[in-house]
Amino acid sequence: MSETLPAAPVVQLRVPTDEDALAWHRVFADPEVMEFHGGAPAELSVYEELTARQRRHDAERGYCLWTMLDAEGEVIGFTGAQPWPHTSFGPVGEIEIGWRLARAYWGRGYATAAALITLERLREADVPSVVAMVDSRNERSIAVTRRLGMELAETFGMRDSVRTAYCFRLAL
Repeated sequence: MSETLPAAPVVQLRVPTDEDALAWHRVFADPEVMEFHGGAPAELSVYEELTARQRRHDAERGYCLWTMLDAEGEVIGFTGAQPWPHTSFGPVGEIEIGWRLARAYWGRGYATAAALITLERLREADVPSVVAMVDSRNERSIAVTRRLGMELAETFGMRDSVRTAYCFRLAL
């Protein structure tokens, strides 16, 4: 008897709007969501700058960190890709795929569904490969990389020198 897989959730991606800065700030105010991203919620100004930068990336490159919406149009996080933002560590010069999701949507397939859409859009933009940097303790995101077919390529010490990050790669 074959196992029936659950249907992928309906997920939409859009270029972040000015209003999405406030939505991202609200959605990511949960310490559990931020556990592997510094542990504390960021100030609204961080999301204002981030959403503005993503609009520039989309206009210039054809991809960015898109706002993720559920079937009802609620902002539930982001997913997409951008150039690796650091110059002193990690996969400098590479395109990183990533996702961050509101706690209420964890474990329901949203991150994987949205990341699969992202991979298709990146192929259309002629991006040859992507990396995903994941905190070595973040089992949920590691599982998403596996579902995407990514392979562990490198391990990096994080800037705080206490944590380790895995760098997964995927040729497109």
